[in-house]
Amino acid sequence: MLDLRGVETFYGHIQALRGVDLHVGEGEIVALIGANGAGKSTLLMTVCGKPAPRAGSIRFQGKELAGRSTHEIMRTGIAHAPEGRRIFPRLTVLENLQLGALTAAPEHFATDVERVFTLFPVLRQRSGQRGGTLSGGEQQMLAIGRALMSRPRLLLLDEPSLGLAPMIVQHIFRVIRDINETAGVSVLLVEQNAYHALRLARRGYVLVNGRITLSGEGAALLDNPEIRAAYLEGGARSDKAGTGA
Repeated sequence: MLDLRGVETFYGHIQALRGVDLHVGEGEIVALIGANGAGKSTLLMTVCGKPAPRAGSIRFQGKELAGRSTHEIMRTGIAHAPEGRRIFPRLTVLENLQLGALTAAPEHFATDVERVFTLFPVLRQRSGQRGGTLSGGEQQMLAIGRALMSRPRLLLLDEPSLGLAPMIVQHIFRVIRDINETAGVSVLLVEQNAYHALRLARRGYVLVNGRITLSGEGAALLDNPEIRAAYLEGGARSDKAGTGA
């Protein structure tokens, strides 16, 4: 479904991605893990066209994305829930969802809103509330819900557990699994919480300084001594994902 081959991305003269090869198959959940500054968010943004890659190929469902504008890419069936949520704080929950539905057919709106409210019941209760007044966990739910309103075939999720309380993290990961299993949406998941990500994902990649250094089945990566030492030991395996709700 999504194929990156030899992708190189720069910020000015600074190279952020170095010959990245990555594949997400139809109906897969694929995790991308790595330390801060490794280039994980840059990879997702490069798929979305900003920044544009200077070299390499990005193909989605057989069609080349490299060189296309972001708004064109978003109409191909890709949705992005970025790091930091980036909801519209002055707009209500429902208005945020309406903006997420701009690329979808209008006749699906009521059905899609109901689906989001079923996945995240608290958003139904907050539908008339401004996004900026929601808790961190509720804002993350809204960011994912807004992405789903475009009816994507591929969902790019950037650090959905960041700064959230363990119970909220568990709920969000259950929803990700449900989206994948019931709707068949493929997911490329960027996560610092390697334990949660690799348990959820069928396959995973490790990004270090802009390069893919390791890939494999999620369960195999969880058992890999290098991965355990770098990302799972010292409490990283626990559910202590944050303190906010």
